[in-house]
Formats: sequence, C-alpha cells, structure tokens
Amino acid sequence: MTDTIERAAEDGVADVRVRDLTVLYRTPQGELPAVSHASIDLVRGQITGLVGESGSGKSTLALGLMNAVPEPGRISSGTVLVEGVGDVTELRGEQLRKVRGAALGYVFQASQNSLNPLKTIGKQLLDLGRSHGIQDLRGLVARAKDLADRMGLDGERVLDSYQHELSGGMRQRVGIVLALVLNAKVLILDEPTTALDMISQAAVLDIVRKVHDENGLATLIVTHDMGVVSEIADRLAVMYGGRIVEDGPVLDVLQRPAHPYTRALIRATARITGDTSAAEALPGRPPDLTTVPRTGCVFRERCALATDVCAETEPLLTALGEDRRRACHAEPAAVTGELS
Repeated sequence: MTDTIERAAEDGVADVRVRDLTVLYRTPQGELPAVSHASIDLVRGQITGLVGESGSGKSTLALGLMNAVPEPGRISSGTVLVEGVGDVTELRGEQLRKVRGAALGYVFQASQNSLNPLKTIGKQLLDLGRSHGIQDLRGLVARAKDLADRMGLDGERVLDSYQHELSGGMRQRVGIVLALVLNAKVLILDEPTTALDMISQAAVLDIVRKVHDENGLATLIVTHDMGVVSEIADRLAVMYGGRIVEDGPVLDVLQRPAHPYTRALIRATARITGDTSAAEALPGRPPDLTTVPRTGCVFRERCALATDVCAETEPLLTALGEDRRRACHAEPAAVTGELS
C-alpha cells in the first residue's frame, strides 16, 4: 500500500488517477462491459464534467471510483489511485468504509434513497460523524447548518426533519450537504441538479463551485445536461458505450468538439446558445450492454463519418494537441470546427 501511495504522489497533482478501469456486469449473455478501459484524472482545483446519454456508463464509472459497483457488477481490471489513500480497488471492509465519505464524498442521483427514513437528518449527520471519528460534533452540526442555509434551506429545520418531510429538491440538497460536511478532498456528484427547479439548480451549482474553490477539491459532476457543464465545469469528458471518447478543457471541447458524438450531443442541446429551434436529435439509439459493438468503434452505427476501419478497429483515446484527447479514426479536420 505504501508503494502505491508513493506512486500516486510522484505522478503529479491529480487527487484521483483512474487507469484502464473496466467494469463488467453479469448477464444471461455472460459478463459484459459497462465501462471499458477508462482512464481519467480528477485534478485538485478543477471541476470535471462527465457527460453522455443514459446508459453510456457515466454512473458506473463514478461508482467504480468509490469501489462501490453493486452486484451483479464487478471491477475486472484497472486502478483508481487516490492521493493519500492508494488504490481504492484494493480496499475492503473497514478500510473502504473509512475512505467513503471522508476522502471521497459521493452524492447519489436519487439522494433520498441514501437517507434513512426512520431517523432525522440531524441524527444521520451525527451517525456519519461518529462513524468517521469526528470529535467536534457540535462543529459538524454547525457546518451542516451553514451549508444548508447557503443552499437556500432552513438548516435548523432540515436537521430536525425526516426525509418524508422534505421535497425531492430539498432531499437532493441534503445529500450534497452530507457529502461536503466531512471536508472530503474528492467530491463526486451524480446528476446533482435532478428534481430541482431552475432557481434551486442555480443555487446548488453556486454552492458547489464556492465549496469547491474554498477547499481546493477535485470534483466530478456526472450529468446529461450540457447547460450544467458549461456553467460550472473546467474540464469535460464525454462517454459513449462505456468508453471515454473525448476530453479536454470545457470551453475548448464545447466550441470545437473533436469527436462526432460530442458534436452531435452539443447540436442536440442547442439551448446552450439559446436557439432551441436549431436542436438536432441524434439518429438511432444509444447501445445497451447487450447491443454495444464488440469490435470497432462503439459509435459507428450512428456516425455520419464512419468508414470500413471503424467496423474493424476500436480507436484508441489519444492526444490531440497539448490538453485534448479523442478516440476517433476520422481526420480531425473532418470533425473539429467551431460551432456556430
């Protein structure tokens, strides 16, 4: 374990370095990959957005970072190196429980499912503090109230409430409070603005950005919403069919997408530019575990630039310039170009 931690420190400023992560799910057709050979860095001080259609593998990748893939899934290969912790995929039992919530904070897509309906939010907060050895429980409660207040909630009332006494949007924000309150250095949010109206969404994104900046976090936001990404993220990674197909600085990727899928996603969400009439739906449907191609490019059946090589050879995620990567056989000039 010591050697692993030393390697993580030597590699640079990334708090999380995911390398070649593959997650398989057991099905009647055998074990099939939900995430295939994914590599990504979460860098201290940066917010990374992870986007893609439903079923692209975003949430599975996020759970893989926590070594929390549920049965019948399993991590079959790869590493998740967390600074000061080591390879999370090697941790089990008490070691793993201590890492979750302390070093790694996670907000689930349906936050109410992670709340105990038989205890008030305050009692669950105290349980969380005790389980991680927090001595100053009064300070923990004060911090939770402050975070809740800054998210537009009545902190005093929320901590005295049961989950059924809160709206869906309030429960979502409570989930974010519980993830942030232990001062985790890595924060993972799975669809953090789900069930929130526009005002609440703006408030939540604002507090996430402020807390991120104040604490120098490495933050991952999983979302299907390009608007959320454009508003808050510093970097953008795009997933399709369990693969990361492009990543880079968010404005660069949004303005000059280098993968046909990224470009199609942006064109399908033209509300980023305010012109909803310009939205163009992607042809076809995204693949599921049983229909994702086993050879070649996973996007080829929906790609206007596909050629014979796309059916034969899977493109590797390779560097495109100093700070961009993409996985595509097409010439960059055929894809890249600033969107109007």
